[in-house]
Amino acid sequence: MTDTAATPTVLDVVSALDRRYPRDWAESWDRVGLVLGEFEHPVRRILCVVDCVPETVDQALAERADLIVAHHPLLLKPVSSIAPDTYKGRIIHRLIRREVALYCAHTNADVADPGVSDALAARLGLRNLRPLVPATGAAAGEGRGIGRIGDLSEPMDLAEFAGFAATRLPVTTGGIRAAGDPARVLRTIAVCGGAGDSFLADVARAGVDAYLCADLRHHPASEHLAQDGPALLDVAHWASERPWLDDVAAWLRETSGAEVIVSDLDTDPWTVHARDIPEEKEPLL
Repeated sequence: MTDTAATPTVLDVVSALDRRYPRDWAESWDRVGLVLGEFEHPVRRILCVVDCVPETVDQALAERADLIVAHHPLLLKPVSSIAPDTYKGRIIHRLIRREVALYCAHTNADVADPGVSDALAARLGLRNLRPLVPATGAAAGEGRGIGRIGDLSEPMDLAEFAGFAATRLPVTTGGIRAAGDPARVLRTIAVCGGAGDSFLADVARAGVDAYLCADLRHHPASEHLAQDGPALLDVAHWASERPWLDDVAAWLRETSGAEVIVSDLDTDPWTVHARDIPEEKEPLL
């Protein structure tokens, strides 16, 4: 795929993606790789998305994309039907009718170097990156693993860093929440793109000052803080993984020669915040 004058095929792009994010790096429960598409179909335009949902499919069709590269798998859980009256069936039928291929890189892109958490760390200006949880098995190797630990160029307190992160990450309705002493001085930060509370014990052992990830739950977060663990910052799942799209898009442009578009459609499911409710409404008793 070094000859950019030749139009790549789905097989060309998929083969390159598989080399960058080998499928055997994915967790055993994950479902990655090509979901649908004809190998010989030419790829002139690619759309990179976090989620393959009706809204991003609409965007792909409007942009006349030949291939969608998504982070989250469409068919992670087994289905017994892809009939057009089912949610996933409608998506699949629309893509097949319009000859749009779909490829997913999920946990294999999480552990890669560079991967999802590298892009998140870069948005926050972190330096001297190393894995939070080094990869094992097929993915084992220098720099690979889940999450990243990095150093701030200058110390910030927790309140300041939360505000800084809000300016560096995509804006979502939920915004950014922080837990811990607002005046706590931060120098070393751990990050994880996507859901991250299963790594709280790793964060505590790493001796970092704060941990930023998505989907933190009440009880794990509360117990972590009660044991004097690092401060916590909770961001929207989509916002934590959106930075990776820029990285994979730049690489695809260079390796495939295709036009590559990054979707900025916010696919976070939370769309209303309490502060958005008009003040004149009477509270429910």
